[in-house]
Amino acid sequence: MELVQLLPLVVLVLVFWLLVIRPASRRQKALAELQQSLQPGQQVMLSAGFFGTIRSLTDDRARVEIAPGVEVEVARGAVNTVVDRPSTGGSTDAGPAGPVEEQP
Repeated sequence: MELVQLLPLVVLVLVFWLLVIRPASRRQKALAELQQSLQPGQQVMLSAGFFGTIRSLTDDRARVEIAPGVEVEVARGAVNTVVDRPSTGGSTDAGPAGPVEEQP
């Protein structure tokens, strides 16, 4: 088999590695670093979509307060994102806004 016939296969493998494998491994490494750098008091989003505040940490677990007085113990791996605290600058939650009328 000639080298020229293998060239498209080599290029395909290289493109797959550049577009799929490399970015996925970078994301996985960044997530592992984030999970190891957690600190009590940080507001986080869990992989299940729950938002909460970290109250305490052990080697492989985190105790997260998801509502006032409600704490759950989760694996550190369940922490997906550290979120910034929303500013409370005068906005009030008035509840659902009701139906929205469409303009013709």
